[in-house]
Amino acid sequence: MSLAAQDTVITVTESMKLKDVPVLPLNDINAWFFKMGNDATWASKDLDMTGWRRLKPAELTEKMADKNGRLECWFRIKIRLDSSFRNVPLSLLIFSWAATDFYVDGKLIYHFGNTGANGEPFREFSPYYNFPVPIRLESERDYAMAFHFVDFVSPFPPHRLKSAYSLKYYFALTYPEAISQYSGYHLRNHFYRTMWLWISVVLTLLFWLLAFQNRSEKNILLIAVTSTFFSLTVYTDQYVPTPGLSYSMRSMFYIAWSILASVASVLMIVLLLRVFNRKNTLLVKAVLAGILLCGVIRIFSENVMTLIVQLACVILTYAYYIVTSWKSLKGAQWSLLVGVLLSMFFGLSLAITADVFPSAYSLILILYTGLFISTPLSLLVYVAMRFKEIISEVRNNAEQVVQLSEEKKEAAIQQQKLLEEEVARQTVELRNSLENLKATQSQLVQSEKMASLGELTAGIAHEIQNPLNFVNNFSEVSNELVDEMKSELAMGNRQSAIDIAGDVKQNLEKILHHGKRADAIVKGMLQHSRTSSGQKELTDINALADEYLRLAYHGFRAKDKSFNAKFETDLDKTIGKINVVPQDIGRVLLNLINNAFYAVDEKKRQPDGSYEPCVSISTRKVGNHVELRVTDNGNGIPQKVLDKIFQPFFTTKPTGQGTGLGLSLSYDIVKAHGGEINANTKEGKGSEFIIHLPNS
Repeated sequence: MSLAAQDTVITVTESMKLKDVPVLPLNDINAWFFKMGNDATWASKDLDMTGWRRLKPAELTEKMADKNGRLECWFRIKIRLDSSFRNVPLSLLIFSWAATDFYVDGKLIYHFGNTGANGEPFREFSPYYNFPVPIRLESERDYAMAFHFVDFVSPFPPHRLKSAYSLKYYFALTYPEAISQYSGYHLRNHFYRTMWLWISVVLTLLFWLLAFQNRSEKNILLIAVTSTFFSLTVYTDQYVPTPGLSYSMRSMFYIAWSILASVASVLMIVLLLRVFNRKNTLLVKAVLAGILLCGVIRIFSENVMTLIVQLACVILTYAYYIVTSWKSLKGAQWSLLVGVLLSMFFGLSLAITADVFPSAYSLILILYTGLFISTPLSLLVYVAMRFKEIISEVRNNAEQVVQLSEEKKEAAIQQQKLLEEEVARQTVELRNSLENLKATQSQLVQSEKMASLGELTAGIAHEIQNPLNFVNNFSEVSNELVDEMKSELAMGNRQSAIDIAGDVKQNLEKILHHGKRADAIVKGMLQHSRTSSGQKELTDINALADEYLRLAYHGFRAKDKSFNAKFETDLDKTIGKINVVPQDIGRVLLNLINNAFYAVDEKKRQPDGSYEPCVSISTRKVGNHVELRVTDNGNGIPQKVLDKIFQPFFTTKPTGQGTGLGLSLSYDIVKAHGGEINANTKEGKGSEFIIHLPNS
C-alpha cells in the first residue's frame, strides 16, 4: 500500500481472498473517497481530489439523502494487482440495490441498473441471482476506479436506504471459478426453496382435504389452518431469495413474513394446547398477544430485542406445556411433541450457526430444511396416528357391540313371544285410541270454531248495538210525531199533519234501513256459525275483509274495555267478486285479524310510550290471483318458530289462551281453495300474513 498526496493506491494480493470463497472483497479498506452530487468529470483518471473525503460505501446513511429521499454520490478507489494476478482473468461483482455506473481510468465499463445520467429513467439494480461480470485488469499497474452511485430511501419502515444492508458487500473482485460456484449456489438455492415450498404446499392441501372429509375432528381443521400459515411463512421468507424480486416486493415479503410467522407461532401453540387437552388461560392469551405484537413491532423497528422476546415467549410456552404435560401424553400426542422439539432444536441450531459460522452456508440450508419440514411432517404423523387411534376405537366399539348383540340375542328370542302378545294387546288399544283421537280432534276443531264464534259474537253485539240504537231513537221520535199529528188533525191543521206524516215516513225509512243493517249482521253471524257446506259462491272479498276487521276489533273491545288500536284498510275496488266459500274465508280472516290484535295488544303492554298499535288489511289484484295482506306492528314471530306456526296444536300464546288450531285450519282452508298462505316477520317490528286466492 502506498500513499499519494490526495489518493491511496491499494495493492491487491491473494492474502485478501476470503477463505473457501474465490472472492476479493474491497469494501472494508480505508482507501475509499467520497463526494456528494454528480459530475461526469469525476470519473477522470487524474482527477483533483480536493473536496473529497474518506468514506466507505457501508457508511452511507439515509440522512445524506435530499428531501425527496434521493442519494446521489461518487466513490473513487485506486487499486494495483500484484504479480500473483498475472494472466488471471478477474471479474467484478456488485451487490447493491442502488444503481451504479462503473468507470475504470475515466472510461465507462458497466451500468448496474440505471442512474439516470444517460437520460433514461432511474432503475434500481437487483443483486439477487446476478453473476460476476468480466473485467480486464493487468497486474502491477494502477487503476482509478470510479462509481457513480444513486439510491433512494425506502418507503417501508424503518426507512433506511434501499441498499443499507447490502453495501458492506458492495464491491468485490472474483476469481474465474466464482462463476461456476455462483451457478451452483443459485441452483442449490432454487432446489432447496422449491423443496420447502412443495413439501409445505402438498401437506397443506392434504390437511385441508382431510379436514373437509372429517369435519367432526376440529383439530384437523386447526392443523390445516396452521399449515396454511406455515406454508405462507416459508414462501415469504427471503433468506433464500426469489429470482427477479424487486426491492418493494422484498420489503412487502418481509412485512408479510413477520406477521405470518407470528400468526403461525400462535396457531402452533393453540394447536399444542388443544392436542394436550390444556386450557387456554388468560396468561396464555396475554403471551399469544405479546407474540403477535412483537411481530408487528419488528416491521417498524430493527431492534433485535423484539425477535429475541418473541422467540423467548414461544420457546418458554412450548417448554412449560411440554414439562407439565409430559406424564399424561399418549399416542398421537407424542408425534406433535417430537415435532415441536425438533423445530426448537433446528431453530436454535440455525441461530447459533448463522451467528458463529455465517460462511457455513450448506449447513445453514440443511438446518433451514429441518426447521421448515419438521413441523409439517410432525403434523402429518399426528394426523396418521390420530386416524389409527380413531379406527382402533371404532373397532373396539364394534367388537363390544357384537358381544352385546350376542348376549342379547337369546334374551330377544325369549322376549319375542311376550312382545307379540304385547303388540296384539297394544294394537287393540291403539285402535281404540285412534277412534278416541279422531273424536277428540273433531271436538277440538269444533271448539276452535266455537271459540271463533264467541269472539265474533262479541264483536257482532257491539256492531249491532249501533243500528238498534238508531231504530229505538227513530221509533221514539216517530211516536211523538204521531201524537203531534193527531193534535194537529184535531185542531183542523191538515197541512201541518201532512208535514208531520212526511217526517214520520222519513223516520220509518231510517228504521227500515238500520233494521236491514242489523239483519245483515245477524245473517253474517249465522253464516259463520253454520257448518260450511263447501259450496263456493261469488263473494265481495273487500266487503268480507272490511266486515271481519270491524267485528274482530269490537270483539276485542268487548273482552277488554281498555283495548284500543288503530285499524286501516286498503282495498282494491277493481277486484270485484270472486268464487269462494265465504264462511271458510271469513274464519281465515277472523283468525288472522284476531292474532294481529292480540300481537299489538301484547306489545302495547310493554313500557314504550311512543308505540301506537295498528292493524291493517289490504287487497289487490295480482295477475290471475287476489292477494290479501293482514299486517300488524306488534312484536313479530321469532324466526326459530316461523316454520312451525301452521302446524296443528302449535301456538306461541301462553297456556290456556290458544288451541294452536286457528292457523292450521286457516292453512287447510286456503289450500282447499287452491291458494297459498305465507307469513313474513321482523322480530320486534311486526308480522304480515299474505293470502293468494285464485281470481275465478
